[in-house]
Amino acid sequence: MSPLYPCCNNPGTGPVVHRPVPPLTQYASPDLIHAIAYKGHDPADDPKWARTGAPTREEYGRWCRHLCGMVCLQMVLTHRDSIAPPLWDLRNGALRAGAYTVDGNEIRGLIYQPFAEYVTDTHGLGAAVHPRMNLDDLVTETPAGRMVMVSVATSIRTPDVEPERRGGHLVLVHGIDGSGRVHFTNPSGHTRESRKAMLPLAQFGQFFAGRGVSLDLRPASRTTSSTPNSLAV
Repeated sequence: MSPLYPCCNNPGTGPVVHRPVPPLTQYASPDLIHAIAYKGHDPADDPKWARTGAPTREEYGRWCRHLCGMVCLQMVLTHRDSIAPPLWDLRNGALRAGAYTVDGNEIRGLIYQPFAEYVTDTHGLGAAVHPRMNLDDLVTETPAGRMVMVSVATSIRTPDVEPERRGGHLVLVHGIDGSGRVHFTNPSGHTRESRKAMLPLAQFGQFFAGRGVSLDLRPASRTTSSTPNSLAV
Protein backbone atom coordinates (compact mmCIF):
# COMPACT_ATOMS: atom_id res chain seq x y z
CA MET A 1 0.00 0.00 0.00
CA SER A 2 1.37 3.40 -1.02
CA PRO A 3 1.43 6.39 1.36
CA LEU A 4 -1.88 8.27 1.18
CA TYR A 5 -2.15 11.50 -0.74
CA PRO A 6 -2.87 14.57 1.43
CA CYS A 7 -6.42 14.69 0.02
CA CYS A 8 -7.22 11.41 1.79
CA ASN A 9 -6.04 12.69 5.17
CA ASN A 10 -7.98 15.92 5.02
CA PRO A 11 -9.65 16.69 8.39
CA GLY A 12 -12.81 18.00 6.73
CA THR A 13 -12.08 21.72 7.03
CA GLY A 14 -12.47 22.74 3.39
CA PRO A 15 -13.15 21.65 -0.20
CA VAL A 16 -11.16 18.67 -1.44
CA VAL A 17 -10.76 17.13 -4.89
CA HIS A 18 -8.93 13.81 -4.80
CA ARG A 19 -6.14 13.61 -7.37
CA PRO A 20 -4.97 11.69 -9.29
CA VAL A 21 -8.00 9.53 -10.10
CA PRO A 22 -7.70 7.70 -13.44
CA PRO A 23 -10.82 7.79 -15.67
CA LEU A 24 -11.16 4.02 -16.15
CA THR A 25 -14.08 2.50 -18.06
CA GLN A 26 -16.27 -0.58 -17.72
CA TYR A 27 -15.76 -1.31 -21.41
CA ALA A 28 -12.37 -2.56 -22.53
CA SER A 29 -12.16 -0.09 -25.43
CA PRO A 30 -13.24 3.44 -24.42
CA ASP A 31 -13.46 4.48 -28.06
CA LEU A 32 -16.32 1.99 -28.59
CA ILE A 33 -18.55 3.42 -25.84
CA HIS A 34 -20.30 5.90 -28.13
CA ALA A 35 -21.24 3.10 -30.53
CA ILE A 36 -22.35 0.84 -27.67
CA ALA A 37 -24.48 3.56 -26.08
CA TYR A 38 -26.02 5.11 -29.17
CA LYS A 39 -25.62 2.79 -32.17
CA GLY A 40 -26.42 -0.67 -30.83
CA HIS A 41 -22.86 -1.95 -31.06
CA ASP A 42 -22.48 -5.32 -29.34
CA PRO A 43 -20.12 -4.72 -26.39
CA ALA A 44 -18.81 -8.28 -26.75
CA ASP A 45 -17.42 -7.26 -30.13
CA ASP A 46 -14.43 -5.60 -28.50
CA PRO A 47 -10.92 -6.58 -29.57
CA LYS A 48 -9.54 -5.71 -26.12
CA TRP A 49 -12.03 -7.71 -24.04
CA ALA A 50 -9.35 -10.07 -22.65
CA ARG A 51 -7.61 -7.16 -20.90
CA THR A 52 -10.39 -7.17 -18.31
CA GLY A 53 -9.46 -10.70 -17.21
CA ALA A 54 -12.78 -12.13 -18.42
CA PRO A 55 -12.53 -15.87 -19.25
CA THR A 56 -14.37 -15.56 -22.59
CA ARG A 57 -15.62 -12.88 -24.95
CA GLU A 58 -19.18 -14.02 -24.28
CA GLU A 59 -18.82 -13.69 -20.52
CA TYR A 60 -17.33 -10.23 -20.96
CA GLY A 61 -20.26 -9.21 -23.15
CA ARG A 62 -22.76 -10.52 -20.62
CA TRP A 63 -21.25 -8.67 -17.67
CA CYS A 64 -19.63 -5.46 -18.87
CA ARG A 65 -22.81 -3.36 -18.63
CA HIS A 66 -23.06 -4.29 -14.92
CA LEU A 67 -19.50 -3.41 -13.88
CA CYS A 68 -19.66 0.34 -13.30
CA GLY A 69 -19.30 -0.23 -9.56
CA MET A 70 -16.26 -2.47 -10.00
CA VAL A 71 -14.60 0.19 -12.12
CA CYS A 72 -15.31 2.81 -9.45
CA LEU A 73 -13.60 0.50 -6.96
CA GLN A 74 -10.70 0.03 -9.37
CA MET A 75 -10.25 3.80 -9.56
CA VAL A 76 -10.26 4.18 -5.77
CA LEU A 77 -7.69 1.42 -5.33
CA THR A 78 -5.50 2.89 -8.07
CA HIS A 79 -5.60 6.26 -6.32
CA ARG A 80 -4.55 4.64 -3.03
CA ASP A 81 -2.07 2.02 -4.24
CA SER A 82 -1.05 3.22 -7.75
CA ILE A 83 -2.29 -0.18 -8.99
CA ALA A 84 -5.49 -2.22 -8.75
CA PRO A 85 -6.52 -5.83 -9.41
CA PRO A 86 -7.92 -6.70 -12.85
CA LEU A 87 -11.58 -5.90 -13.34
CA TRP A 88 -12.61 -9.55 -13.37
CA ASP A 89 -10.83 -10.28 -10.10
CA LEU A 90 -12.89 -7.54 -8.49
CA ARG A 91 -16.07 -8.87 -10.08
CA ASN A 92 -15.32 -12.38 -8.83
CA GLY A 93 -14.73 -11.14 -5.29
CA ALA A 94 -17.90 -9.07 -5.26
CA LEU A 95 -19.90 -11.97 -6.69
CA ARG A 96 -18.65 -14.33 -4.00
CA ALA A 97 -19.52 -11.74 -1.36
CA GLY A 98 -23.11 -11.47 -2.60
CA ALA A 99 -22.81 -8.01 -4.10
CA TYR A 100 -24.15 -9.51 -7.32
CA THR A 101 -26.65 -12.32 -7.73
CA VAL A 102 -27.24 -14.30 -10.91
CA ASP A 103 -30.54 -16.02 -11.73
CA GLY A 104 -30.41 -17.54 -15.19
CA ASN A 105 -29.75 -14.68 -17.57
CA GLU A 106 -30.57 -12.02 -14.97
CA ILE A 107 -27.71 -10.25 -13.17
CA ARG A 108 -28.82 -8.30 -10.12
CA GLY A 109 -26.67 -5.70 -8.45
CA LEU A 110 -24.64 -3.91 -7.38
CA ILE A 111 -26.07 -4.67 -3.92
CA TYR A 112 -24.57 -2.11 -1.59
CA GLN A 113 -24.23 -3.76 1.82
CA PRO A 114 -22.42 -6.95 0.68
CA PHE A 115 -20.25 -4.72 -1.51
CA ALA A 116 -19.33 -2.53 1.48
CA GLU A 117 -18.41 -5.61 3.52
CA TYR A 118 -16.34 -6.98 0.62
CA VAL A 119 -14.29 -3.80 0.15
CA THR A 120 -13.63 -3.57 3.87
CA ASP A 121 -12.68 -7.21 4.38
CA THR A 122 -10.70 -7.68 1.15
CA HIS A 123 -9.36 -4.25 0.25
CA GLY A 124 -9.10 -2.46 3.61
CA LEU A 125 -11.42 0.39 2.75
CA GLY A 126 -13.80 2.02 5.17
CA ALA A 127 -17.27 1.86 3.67
CA ALA A 128 -20.63 3.36 4.58
CA VAL A 129 -23.88 2.66 2.76
CA HIS A 130 -26.20 5.63 2.18
CA PRO A 131 -29.65 4.38 1.10
CA ARG A 132 -30.93 7.95 1.43
CA MET A 133 -28.54 10.73 0.59
CA ASN A 134 -29.13 14.33 -0.43
CA LEU A 135 -26.77 16.82 -2.03
CA ASP A 136 -25.87 18.35 1.33
CA ASP A 137 -24.77 14.90 2.52
CA LEU A 138 -22.64 14.50 -0.58
CA VAL A 139 -20.95 17.84 0.05
CA THR A 140 -19.80 16.68 3.50
CA GLU A 141 -18.21 13.44 2.32
CA THR A 142 -15.26 14.44 0.12
CA PRO A 143 -13.86 17.12 2.50
CA ALA A 144 -13.67 14.37 5.11
CA GLY A 145 -11.23 12.43 2.91
CA ARG A 146 -13.73 10.09 1.28
CA MET A 147 -14.82 9.33 -2.26
CA VAL A 148 -18.42 8.40 -2.99
CA MET A 149 -19.90 5.94 -5.46
CA VAL A 150 -23.31 7.41 -6.26
CA SER A 151 -26.27 6.21 -8.27
CA VAL A 152 -27.10 8.45 -11.21
CA ALA A 153 -28.90 8.38 -14.53
CA THR A 154 -26.81 6.86 -17.30
CA SER A 155 -27.56 9.97 -19.36
CA ILE A 156 -25.26 12.03 -17.12
CA ARG A 157 -22.77 11.61 -19.97
CA THR A 158 -24.90 14.21 -21.84
CA PRO A 159 -25.72 16.62 -18.99
CA ASP A 160 -27.50 19.20 -21.14
CA VAL A 161 -30.30 16.69 -21.77
CA GLU A 162 -32.80 16.29 -18.91
CA PRO A 163 -32.86 12.66 -17.73
CA GLU A 164 -35.99 10.52 -18.05
CA ARG A 165 -35.13 8.71 -14.81
CA ARG A 166 -32.56 8.81 -12.04
CA GLY A 167 -30.42 5.86 -10.99
CA GLY A 168 -29.26 2.69 -12.69
CA HIS A 169 -25.60 3.63 -13.03
CA LEU A 170 -22.69 4.35 -10.68
CA VAL A 171 -20.11 7.12 -10.97
CA LEU A 172 -17.30 8.00 -8.58
CA VAL A 173 -17.47 11.46 -6.99
CA HIS A 174 -13.92 12.35 -6.00
CA GLY A 175 -14.35 15.94 -5.00
CA ILE A 176 -16.38 19.11 -4.76
CA ASP A 177 -14.31 22.24 -5.29
CA GLY A 178 -14.55 25.69 -3.80
CA SER A 179 -16.89 26.81 -6.58
CA GLY A 180 -19.36 24.03 -5.80
CA ARG A 181 -18.55 21.93 -8.84
CA VAL A 182 -18.78 18.15 -8.50
CA HIS A 183 -15.74 16.33 -9.88
CA PHE A 184 -16.53 12.76 -10.91
CA THR A 185 -15.39 9.94 -13.14
CA ASN A 186 -17.94 8.08 -15.24
CA PRO A 187 -17.15 4.45 -16.19
CA SER A 188 -19.43 4.68 -19.24
CA GLY A 189 -18.48 8.12 -20.48
CA HIS A 190 -18.41 8.21 -24.27
CA THR A 191 -15.89 11.07 -24.53
CA ARG A 192 -12.84 12.12 -22.54
CA GLU A 193 -14.82 15.03 -21.13
CA SER A 194 -17.68 12.80 -19.96
CA ARG A 195 -15.35 10.24 -18.41
CA LYS A 196 -13.55 12.82 -16.27
CA ALA A 197 -16.25 15.39 -15.69
CA MET A 198 -17.31 18.40 -13.65
CA LEU A 199 -20.84 19.69 -13.11
CA PRO A 200 -22.33 22.38 -10.88
CA LEU A 201 -23.86 20.77 -7.81
CA ALA A 202 -27.45 21.64 -8.75
CA GLN A 203 -27.03 20.23 -12.26
CA PHE A 204 -25.46 17.06 -10.88
CA GLY A 205 -28.48 16.76 -8.63
CA GLN A 206 -30.77 16.44 -11.65
CA PHE A 207 -29.20 13.02 -12.31
CA PHE A 208 -28.50 11.94 -8.72
CA ALA A 209 -30.73 9.15 -7.35
CA GLY A 210 -30.05 9.97 -3.69
CA ARG A 211 -28.10 6.87 -2.69
CA GLY A 212 -24.55 5.60 -2.74
CA VAL A 213 -21.56 4.17 -0.89
CA SER A 214 -18.78 6.31 0.57
CA LEU A 215 -15.26 4.85 0.62
CA ASP A 216 -12.60 5.97 3.07
CA LEU A 217 -8.98 5.17 2.25
CA ARG A 218 -7.53 5.86 5.69
CA PRO A 219 -6.44 2.74 7.63
CA ALA A 220 -8.17 3.87 10.84
CA SER A 221 -11.49 4.06 9.00
CA ARG A 222 -11.96 0.36 8.30
CA THR A 223 -15.44 -0.15 9.65
CA THR A 224 -18.56 -0.94 7.68
CA SER A 225 -21.98 0.52 8.33
CA SER A 226 -24.85 -1.85 9.02
CA THR A 227 -27.59 -0.81 6.64
CA PRO A 228 -30.29 -2.76 4.79
CA ASN A 229 -29.35 -3.87 1.29
CA SER A 230 -29.85 -1.25 -1.38
CA LEU A 231 -29.42 -1.55 -5.12
CA ALA A 232 -27.79 0.82 -7.56
CA VAL A 233 -30.92 0.78 -9.73
